[in-house]
Amino acid sequence: MTNKEKYKQAFSVLQTSDDFKKEMENMVILQRKHKMNMAIAAAIICLIFVGGTSTAYAANIGGIQRVVQLWIHGDQTDATLEIKDDGSYEMTYQDEAGNIVERGGGGIAIEEDGSERSLTQEELMWNLNSPEVDYLEDGTVWVYYLNQKIEITDKFDENGVCYVKVCDGEGTIYMTIKYQNGWSMSMDKYIDSASFNF
Repeated sequence: MTNKEKYKQAFSVLQTSDDFKKEMENMVILQRKHKMNMAIAAAIICLIFVGGTSTAYAANIGGIQRVVQLWIHGDQTDATLEIKDDGSYEMTYQDEAGNIVERGGGGIAIEEDGSERSLTQEELMWNLNSPEVDYLEDGTVWVYYLNQKIEITDKFDENGVCYVKVCDGEGTIYMTIKYQNGWSMSMDKYIDSASFNF
């Protein structure tokens, strides 16, 4: 007789109690319920993930839209900014008089090899917070940069050119402004007014 047969013979006379059988059946049922609950939970998580990503994708069609804080005319302003895939943007904000203002723009960068590319989001944000020249109806001319408001009405020379230096604590920007004929800026030096004309 083999060991296997000896074990069968020895344990065949043992009988399990009805309570033990019921407990084992309950354990099997609980294990099945647990597996079923886990499968349902996994299915729900998959649905949430798939549904959530399609919602996020749908919201981003045409560009990224977000609320940002920009410096507009020396005041920090909340604006809704949508940056499009082609490097352009559309912006909406409320001015100090409570009017809704819509602006748009964009730009390109020219690489060293002469090729053009759309501006990145970082470059667009830098441009939106760059200095601004404004000619008001009362005849005054102002430069706005971050929280700075600088009147330059009397700073133009006999050729209608003004040089303004603005600082932000991290660096200096040199601006060359032609009266109602454009302006340019550099981080290194004043740009010669003869090199640009708008």
